[in-house]
Amino acid sequence: MKPKFFYLAMASFLPALTQQADAKQAKHIHLQQDSLKTETSQKPEGSERNVMLNASDANKPREIQIGLPSEDVNVYENGLPAVYSSAVHRLAAHWRSDASLGEVGLLTPSESAIMTGNIAYSVNSFSKLGQKEFKGILNYRANHFGMQQFDLNVSGGIGDKWLYTASAYQNFDPGSFDLKIDEYSDRTQLYHAGLTRLFNNNKGKITLMYKYANSRNPGNFFNQAPFIYTGDGSVKELPGFPLGTTSYGPKNGDIEYMDIMDGQMKKANLKDLTHNRSHEVALLTDYACDNGMRWTLNMKYMNAPEANYVDFGGSTISRITATDGYIDGDGNPFEGLVEGRRTWLHAGKVQNFLATSELQKQFGRHGLRLGLNEWYYHLDYHSSSFQWIGSVQEYPEILTGPDGKKFRGFNELSPEYTVGYENKLALYLTDNWQIAPNLNLYYGGRLEYYRMSADQIPYTRYPGFHIGDVHTYSNADGSTYTETIAPHKVVKDKLNYAATARITYNMTKEFGITADGTIATRFPRINEYAGTGPTEDQYNRVTIPLVRGGLFYKNNWIDLTSMVTYIAKSNNIDQQNITKPGTTESKTTLLIYDIQTLGWTTSAEIDPFKGFHLHALFTYQKPVYNNYEATVTFNDGSTQTLNANGNIVKEIPQILLELDPSYNITDDLRVWLSFRYFGKTYANLTDALYFNGRWETFGGVNWNVNKHLSLGVGVINFLNQKGASGTISGSELISKEEAAQFNNTYMSGTYLRPFTIEFSASIKF
Repeated sequence: MKPKFFYLAMASFLPALTQQADAKQAKHIHLQQDSLKTETSQKPEGSERNVMLNASDANKPREIQIGLPSEDVNVYENGLPAVYSSAVHRLAAHWRSDASLGEVGLLTPSESAIMTGNIAYSVNSFSKLGQKEFKGILNYRANHFGMQQFDLNVSGGIGDKWLYTASAYQNFDPGSFDLKIDEYSDRTQLYHAGLTRLFNNNKGKITLMYKYANSRNPGNFFNQAPFIYTGDGSVKELPGFPLGTTSYGPKNGDIEYMDIMDGQMKKANLKDLTHNRSHEVALLTDYACDNGMRWTLNMKYMNAPEANYVDFGGSTISRITATDGYIDGDGNPFEGLVEGRRTWLHAGKVQNFLATSELQKQFGRHGLRLGLNEWYYHLDYHSSSFQWIGSVQEYPEILTGPDGKKFRGFNELSPEYTVGYENKLALYLTDNWQIAPNLNLYYGGRLEYYRMSADQIPYTRYPGFHIGDVHTYSNADGSTYTETIAPHKVVKDKLNYAATARITYNMTKEFGITADGTIATRFPRINEYAGTGPTEDQYNRVTIPLVRGGLFYKNNWIDLTSMVTYIAKSNNIDQQNITKPGTTESKTTLLIYDIQTLGWTTSAEIDPFKGFHLHALFTYQKPVYNNYEATVTFNDGSTQTLNANGNIVKEIPQILLELDPSYNITDDLRVWLSFRYFGKTYANLTDALYFNGRWETFGGVNWNVNKHLSLGVGVINFLNQKGASGTISGSELISKEEAAQFNNTYMSGTYLRPFTIEFSASIKF
């Protein structure tokens, strides 16, 4: 059997779904690992692209644009969240696209809203459980920077009633530059083991699975770099600082910080603050009844006693002289470019118990599904922050200031704390109704009881902020009051709901129309109380409506869809660190605002001749802020107002283009390319600074040598684009009128993965 690679039906914005695509939504595309987990040797129906082709991070699915800022990376494993929330316990620390997976699919935003309560594209993966005959697969992957990855699965049967599976994943990735503080940018180990019992003439099966994950990912917080912002949307590299292959992290990871829990000054090394470790036990039950009904019950308990990571941020880059009083590591006065750097140390402990049960049955023209979620999540989390002045160079020095200290501003910038739980108990129902041969109606609803109980510390942060501190605050009228910083309990009992309906009408055999609408609501989650948190009068329901409609046409060589889409989100909660222009001083501000997006997207699947396939997609969207306004008071008493109403949402492009050609030279040899164009994106909230459009490019060749051996070579960023992306640190208050002052100015931000060549081999036995 020829290998089928991890290649998912998806689209960048909100893809139209034809009647044929609707009919296969419950199906999954088989997974088999290859060099880049990219191209398929057998084309599935519908649009084709790969969620694991991520130009920002090699170890997690890419975010699929829906016109709203991403809340989370949504990945499900056996019908349950792979991680309940990656706000603390990062997805890549517990889940990878490895040989333990047997099937992978993609939930549309409408499906996800009903099944999970979240409107987003969601990766839907299923574990490999085994089969009666013995099978094994060993995948090896390497790149020219020295990364090596080993991925093994063996599975088989024990007698007539038992199946087994076991997997091991090992990643040794030094990154694209030498970190100095650690040997590897990513060192991750995953182990799976499962035992399945078949019963009642194989109509049912029950599986017990165990997973252990151990991950250290210090490279995750070194993904920023300085560059020269030219003012025309492009950037230039600093001399001696190539983007993507040069480290902007200190050579020595030794730091000093104030623990937010007790105010004690502590010393540590950044290497030791990125450790993640987790255990998971799952029970999976599947039973096919004689009357055609299928029942599943999947549940798992996960315990992550260590869920830690580090964040870096930047501010204004400026030039200092010896008279400013900063001293380098050799004790000499420092002269040159410096940047105010921010660092957050996140430490968490996470536990959850998750269970989902479903009944599915076909009643005549109705395909019904009834489901129940019981998801419990416990979080014990805090973070501490500090600031330092670093030289702008490869392996920057941490400079000693005029006050004789290297580190300062302890816990001034958004340190976080929350301990508690949230629980979701939800009932959902969907019906896929084939009203007539040319008319289909899909509809469903979800009702969710949500309870959250958590301790938070709802106080304005200041230098030296910690639990137990006694601090004097000032009122607007000049009077003062004293507060002892202590946790406060917040308890919420709320009802969330979601509903969807989609109608598809085939006017002719080839041409039709489709329209759908989805609405989902939720209240702030427990992690959104980790900062200062919304107050009682700010605690409003978040509502996300999605409406779309369009046309589709399909014949034997083209499948074309064009749709107009509207999506919005009210009461979005965000915490911004606002920098005073021209300084390194920042203030943490809580913002609650709305976003709306109107878009048009057209996608096509084209097969003009045997062996060749092209997926093409074009999207235009206009995401804008509403009710986005805040006034910030700085240390000298000056105030500035941030007003982003009507502005284009930062980091979200208005134009998206995807081209994915592939060609089978022979049945066993395939070449493929993937081009993604992201149009102009704004790099700050005021739309004063922006990045020009950029291409993300991938390509490769896959050769099935024989039924046991497959080889591959692939290239990431083969156009070798060096452009920056994301936001520009410290630019939150720069106005459009002031933007010209920042032409040819030194700034810092994130960047694309550099040109990378990868090699792979896969052995089946």
